[in-house]
Amino acid sequence: MKSFLPLALALSVLALPLRAADPKPLLNNPGKVISAPDFKQPLGAEWSVAKGKWEPADGVLSVTDIPDQKHIPVLHLASGPTPLIWECEFKFNNGKSFLVGCDGQKHIGRVVIGPKSFKIAEDTAAPSKTIKEIAVDLKPDAWHTLRVEYAGDQIAARLDGQDLTAQHEYLATPKVRWWFAAADSVQIRNVKVTEGQPIAPAK
Repeated sequence: MKSFLPLALALSVLALPLRAADPKPLLNNPGKVISAPDFKQPLGAEWSVAKGKWEPADGVLSVTDIPDQKHIPVLHLASGPTPLIWECEFKFNNGKSFLVGCDGQKHIGRVVIGPKSFKIAEDTAAPSKTIKEIAVDLKPDAWHTLRVEYAGDQIAARLDGQDLTAQHEYLATPKVRWWFAAADSVQIRNVKVTEGQPIAPAK
């Protein structure tokens, strides 16, 4: 009588869920985790609210505007000058803007996302100057995936599989923090910020 054990083992292996591959890096390989909040408890000491309300609950960070502040809600993350990878998912709901940016003594650069626009800008002077931009069509009630990376004088971003890379000498300015900025009602989840190990040597 033939044994069906080898066949059974083969079928069991095929039935196992495939492990998702790590996202393809843009500028860096991931290093030490800086912050990976679960949004089921208060934010850690590395985060600080600058404007608006940022309320974590049930795995989601919800943004509320405070009209008297007359400024888009902003949440800072102390990071230091290290190259960096910033990952998250966001949903607009009724909001129209979502940003990830970095500061030194003043603003340095930012990724700016609207329902129809995805761009990277530098902040040598106000208002910010767009370096690269592409058109998008983002649904307000859908979760969108964003990956932002910084290394040397470049910032790169991937939004729902679309890549954008910008280079400018000002982007190499030493950084002390990164930040979220988001319109009222925007929600965020699955945030992970890691130190980056640049793929290409610094120029």
